Amino acid sequence: MTADATNPVLGVLLFTLGGLAGAVFYLPFKKIRGWAWESYWLIYAAAGLVVVPWLLTWATSPNALAVLRAAPAREIVRCFLYGAAWGIGGLTWGLMIRYLGVGLGLAIGCGLCSATGTLIPPILEGRAAELVGTPAANLSLLGVVLSLAGIALVGMAGMSKEQELPEEEKKKAVAEYNFRKGLLVAVFSGVMSSAMSFGLQGGRTIEKLARETEPITAVAWAGMPVLVVVLLGGFVVNALWCLYLNVKNRTLTDYGRASVPLAANYLLAALAGAIWCSQFICFKTGEPAMGPRAYIGWAVLMASAIGFSTLLGIVLGEWRGTSARTRSRLAGGLVLLLASVVAAGWSGHVKQGAGPAASEASAPPAAAQP
Repeated sequence: MTADATNPVLGVLLFTLGGLAGAVFYLPFKKIRGWAWESYWLIYAAAGLVVVPWLLTWATSPNALAVLRAAPAREIVRCFLYGAAWGIGGLTWGLMIRYLGVGLGLAIGCGLCSATGTLIPPILEGRAAELVGTPAANLSLLGVVLSLAGIALVGMAGMSKEQELPEEEKKKAVAEYNFRKGLLVAVFSGVMSSAMSFGLQGGRTIEKLARETEPITAVAWAGMPVLVVVLLGGFVVNALWCLYLNVKNRTLTDYGRASVPLAANYLLAALAGAIWCSQFICFKTGEPAMGPRAYIGWAVLMASAIGFSTLLGIVLGEWRGTSARTRSRLAGGLVLLLASVVAAGWSGHVKQGAGPAASEASAPPAAAQP
């Protein structure tokens, strides 16, 4: 897609829809009956990390297999390993929501994902000195500081909720609510989950081959061969862990147990996977529409996920009965988290405007660099 053919409004809409999908994917799990967590999580992973992305890739990228055969092995392995690292974080993402709820859990997790996505790539690439000094670097660093401050305020809101509400009231909306466990899990999950952005942005050669190898894949779908590699890495980690728990907890019989609504359980778990996967489908298809402004994609995705998850948490009653002080802390934290992703996106704009050497043809922001 050339610069003249870009459609930033469509791109932002796709990123925003991706954030919505990331906020609501967990809802079908609430209707599953009689299955252990590891059982429905395995079905979710199979659907969302393998079946749905590959079906869409076959439908939209006719040269996908040829592209992957021709792509540099090093790039494929790197994308796979980034996906595996995300897979570890993804496992604990589910635990984070179980312990903290949708609103609080995703706010902390997405905030940390954005902050670590800004800091880790330059450090891994030996460019730590570039984190400060230039206007773009200073804006990125400001985004990290705002994110951490927002996480602190949201955490304070969670602590207030812990102190204010009786145990039975807290567990009306979140059955396994445990702020201390949830916060520890959220820190680990947010840091590890940032590897997804590195993987999605780490297959530039694969995308180039998809646009050039006959039969050519349309620009809007050129990222699909990258997506399936990254998600395959995540699936391997998720599948191995779930099967281990199935054996350890003797829950392998869940998949054929007649005493539970089997068809509904399979459908709901697969639906959660399909919804989850759609956030990154939106992300990869929205990038070409943005042209040189593609750098704002990760920021918009994270901001949307935070905003929608907070609204969902309120609707689900996760903050019902809390004091005005607690709600004020929550609101202040969310404002800071949203401001942090805006700062990250704007830093990409400043970097791009600094000259050809800094921009490099629609390079993503630091938060999404491989």
